[in-house]
Amino acid sequence: MKLLVVGSAEVDAGKTTFTTGLIERTDVRGYKPRAGNGYWYDQDDYRRSVETGRLYGKDAKKIAAASPGSIAPEAINPVHRLWLPTPGQGKGVLGRDGRRFLFDRVTRDGTNSYIVNGTVEIPPAAQRAFPLEDAPVVESLEDLNERMRTRHGRALDALAEEIASRDAAIVESYSDIARPLSGFSPDGVAVVEPRRCRIYGGDRYAKACQVASGSAHEGRLEERVDHVIELLEPAASVTLPALSSEERADTTIVAEAYESAYDELLGIV
Repeated sequence: MKLLVVGSAEVDAGKTTFTTGLIERTDVRGYKPRAGNGYWYDQDDYRRSVETGRLYGKDAKKIAAASPGSIAPEAINPVHRLWLPTPGQGKGVLGRDGRRFLFDRVTRDGTNSYIVNGTVEIPPAAQRAFPLEDAPVVESLEDLNERMRTRHGRALDALAEEIASRDAAIVESYSDIARPLSGFSPDGVAVVEPRRCRIYGGDRYAKACQVASGSAHEGRLEERVDHVIELLEPAASVTLPALSSEERADTTIVAEAYESAYDELLGIV
């Protein structure tokens, strides 16, 4: 059983709350193949990272903590990007207005490596915390694409092989991206947004991803959730209740609150 959780909104869709509750319901390991956080918007995460010399975000931390057994966030999240807001400076290497990527952490076989954006200044605390002096430096989208095809691609391929070898896995995407792993074909898909979860069969969702693919976005070939689900009718649509921050932190409460959505998702597998 392989399940995919995606969000139809770029931020705050509720994916991780849904995922941790689903892990509680199924006792299945969760994965967050790609993630990122910002120097400004996720300052708590950033400070923890530079204090510990470990770069990962709160989503990967929550998913790892909710999963059975003991697993490090980096083991379920092999690619993590640190962003820096740069208002008023136009488009950067990735073509995004208002923000630049600082560096990526790529983890494979338990070993971390880094790729640094040579067009921005890395904050001093990050320079001290991470071994960036010998890391490859990219200064163009072409350079970054080449590094991602090799270093990022190999780490993600290794994770995909691990997921394929397991009897069951729950994979959470990032932002509003339809598939965090190229070619990943889940048995069931939950599209989460505020107040609603739509359920799709995995085969039909994977075929819709193939139809919607082929557009380059910010240095990655990927499909947006909205571009995929506009080609499909959901198998079910379930209203999700609003939960307080305290309730969202308790996976048992989430599993009970979202029980009907989990029933629909598990019912199509």
